[in-house]
Amino acid sequence: AGKLVLSATRTYAPVIKKMLDGYRDKIHGIIHCSGGAQTKALHFIEDLHVVKDNMFAVPPLFELIHKESQTDYKEMYKVFNMGHRMEVYLPAEHAQAIIDISQSFGIEAKIVGRCEAHTGKKVTIKSEFGEFVYEADKNVGA
Repeated sequence: AGKLVLSATRTYAPVIKKMLDGYRDKIHGIIHCSGGAQTKALHFIEDLHVVKDNMFAVPPLFELIHKESQTDYKEMYKVFNMGHRMEVYLPAEHAQAIIDISQSFGIEAKIVGRCEAHTGKKVTIKSEFGEFVYEADKNVGA
């Protein structure tokens, strides 16, 4: 377990720079999923429902944390990135170009979901462990 925790952290700076160089005017947002994990978007959206229904596989480290801590998966997705580290929000027609940029740096990338109109702030995660819905109270925040 120690080796899993001590693995090197990837820097996304070169990838993000290349994305911004070519698509700055198309990108609506970029979220690094640390400190807020998969629900971090709740801090930045208004009247939007973010649906993540094509997530990456969960790395063994998070399965080990779940097993040893008995933390339920809904909480895990609020606290840990669960192997899903960076999100770029932009129109679907530009997604493949961003995926290609990521892959040119050896980083796996794919469309993991979509945004839908919604009254309020909502994130839904559909994963191998279930469907989890998170909503922010307009008076309290995320």
